[in-house]
Amino acid sequence: MSKIIYTLTKQITPEEQELKNTLSANIKKYRRCRNWSQFALAAKMGISTNFLADIEAGNTWVSAQTLIKFAYAFEVEAFELLKPQKKEVETEIQQEIDKSITILNRFSQDLSLVLQESVEKAINHVKKEYDIG
Repeated sequence: MSKIIYTLTKQITPEEQELKNTLSANIKKYRRCRNWSQFALAAKMGISTNFLADIEAGNTWVSAQTLIKFAYAFEVEAFELLKPQKKEVETEIQQEIDKSITILNRFSQDLSLVLQESVEKAINHVKKEYDIG
């Protein structure tokens, strides 16, 4: 009985919650990359769909055995499931920003050329119209 009370009252540290969140995000990422439903992954691992949903929601921690089952199912090393993916996301975001900047720079250059040509045509038209040489 005291173990149940301890489990229910145990405070989780921010570091533990961050690790739980990382595991949750990685499991979802690997599952979605393979186009697996929660039901399909749970069946493959021999766990309940509710248990998997709780893990993916960050509500439940996993045993070492369950972590190994996830690693085996996804064909990755277990530590990969606990490794934060922030750097990849930041790199992808930076690549998108760089791509947008490149597109904006090209657009700006093209717009400058078009405007320059339009201004030159307008000046030539005014010179012709008013016989200014």
